[in-house]
Amino acid sequence: MRVLSAWLPVVLWAGLIFGLSSMPDLGTGLGGWDLLLRKIAHALEYAILGYLLLRATGREPMAVAAGAAYAVSDEVHQTFVAGRQGAPRDVLIDTVGVLLGVYVLPKLLRRALA
Repeated sequence: MRVLSAWLPVVLWAGLIFGLSSMPDLGTGLGGWDLLLRKIAHALEYAILGYLLLRATGREPMAVAAGAAYAVSDEVHQTFVAGRQGAPRDVLIDTVGVLLGVYVLPKLLRRALA
């Protein structure tokens, strides 16, 4: 049961990211703000993934490595989706999100719950 409760949220969240990456167009229609909002969304979704990976693995380096690897695979996946493209810049943004989820989010949650 411990393995299931640790890894099911990771699998579900990674599935959500995969689903979003499978959509041809996620534009907001907000012009210049669109790019900024999408990049913030990238970082936030990967921060959550990083936190969930840390929760499942219990080890920061492993969580970061797994999250960064998933970011690479996500960008490769997007190269096969019409209307999308994989971008190394997005891997960087996603990995920054993972780092925030692994190193910053746990501290913020501990303070909020204290």
